[in-house]
Amino acid sequence: MSTLVAVYFNPAEVRSAWAYALLAFYITHGAAIMFLLRSWNDSTVTFRVLVHAADVVWPALISLLTSSQSNSFFLFFFFVIAAAAYRWGVWETVMTSVASASLLWFESLALRMGAFGPLDRWLMHHNLPLFQEDIVSFDPKRLFMRSVYLVVIGLLMGYLAEQQKKLRAEKDEAGRLLGMIRMDTGLALNLSHIVGEMMRLYGSKRALIASRESGSPKITLATVELPEGIAHLTWADTGAGGADTYLFPSVAIAWYARKVSRRESEHNGLGLNGEGALTAIPKDSLLQRFAAQHTFERVLAVSFSSGPDLSGRIFFLEPELSSNAEEDLRFLQDLVRQVGPAVYNVYLVRKLRKRAGALERARLVRELHDGAVQSLIGVEMQMDVLRRTHPIAAPLGLELERIQQLLREEVLKLRELMQEMKSADIDARKLPGFLHDAVDRFQRETGIRGSFIMDDQELLLPQPVCRELARIAQEALVNVRKHSGATHVLVRLLESKGIWELLIEDDGSGFSFTGRISPSDLDVVANIPAIIRERVRLIEGELTIESRPGRGSRVEVRVAQHRQAAHG
Repeated sequence: MSTLVAVYFNPAEVRSAWAYALLAFYITHGAAIMFLLRSWNDSTVTFRVLVHAADVVWPALISLLTSSQSNSFFLFFFFVIAAAAYRWGVWETVMTSVASASLLWFESLALRMGAFGPLDRWLMHHNLPLFQEDIVSFDPKRLFMRSVYLVVIGLLMGYLAEQQKKLRAEKDEAGRLLGMIRMDTGLALNLSHIVGEMMRLYGSKRALIASRESGSPKITLATVELPEGIAHLTWADTGAGGADTYLFPSVAIAWYARKVSRRESEHNGLGLNGEGALTAIPKDSLLQRFAAQHTFERVLAVSFSSGPDLSGRIFFLEPELSSNAEEDLRFLQDLVRQVGPAVYNVYLVRKLRKRAGALERARLVRELHDGAVQSLIGVEMQMDVLRRTHPIAAPLGLELERIQQLLREEVLKLRELMQEMKSADIDARKLPGFLHDAVDRFQRETGIRGSFIMDDQELLLPQPVCRELARIAQEALVNVRKHSGATHVLVRLLESKGIWELLIEDDGSGFSFTGRISPSDLDVVANIPAIIRERVRLIEGELTIESRPGRGSRVEVRVAQHRQAAHG
């Protein structure tokens, strides 16, 4: 329609009546194509190629019948190039512009050789309008400049269209990932869906998610795999030195590394820093620590920081990157930045639920203390009064004494359970008072003398470490009461050169071995408390146990001052 308007204002551009016929044919052709596209749900590749070929040929034909290639009809070449950029990529667009220029050169050659002369004579013989070709417009010098214009425009439009498609695809992918996040499915399931989709994008069959909460030395490691195309997340053990293996310091926020075939200890690749500039990948020594835990030929990694409370790194093993690895890294970095806040919201919801659970446990502790514990103590006291004030036969008296002892044991177990439920919010400020109260209560309830000693130093340990130390002390005191037969227990919290030590020492029966058991030998000894070992591992501490059978035992837990995460 725009061409009809142009012809209306400047009819001199049309040299032959055949141009109107071609224009009418092209309008009919375009209307038919629009009708077919509305009728078909999905067009075939052959149909699209044929339509595009007709779009390429038609401007070349009508250019023969117009006054100059600088008129409005020459814009049809731009339309064809724009259509190619919309339908395909940059190289297809360049090929379209080259094909259009080639047709113009072919027509120029045909004009120079007089190929249209017989056709004009035939039209004249039958009293039909002549073609009236514009030979001047097909001069090689002028045609050369027109060809350059077409190729340059094809290259620019193809490149711009390619970038626009890439941006649109990236936005669509980010939107699809954000749409997969659900607040009611939990953090683990959301992570498995999101990381699984990223694995499909980069052709990886296995991924690792290492994360750490602010103020905690504990590293959480999850493995995501795609068996039969379905993401499956499992929690894994980080092993010794998890922070150095997975969350080592690195300037590169996103990086790709592959082993050099000549030497397995060397890696090359590329990385991006926080500003998106190219930077070096992590050192080979750091990658070797990771390779000792997970064998790989290629690894793609990206760091994330979701708010002030959660940070970590995602590793994709054996990814398949495109020829432009830098663009793949930038896309991954942008994707994590866009999806990170939504995942952080899920994390906050989980944290709020844990907080609500802590409040509910505190309420339950109060109810147990005011209800069941008081009732059991009352029954035990009544039985004691009954046994002491009434003459009872010896067998029955012994049975009542046994029942009274069982009630006392149940009261102690309930109080120990209540203390475990209350120890969730212990920090560096509360830990000394908690240990002091725990030892005093232990002494009152068991009759075993207890003492607590602490250095006059400021306690600088994060809240999760303090919580685990409190639970370790609780578990050790329970073991002393149940198994040691001790008459005295000593709990100490000491500091030496940045190392805090929690020591629980008693004069009871001890363990079955003699001497000190180092951390590397703890797994060999069967009767070492597994709960204490697990809690020490969670805070990346060091556990040593000393035993003197018949004379007592000593449990030592060492933990370093908190180190801030430095993984970008």
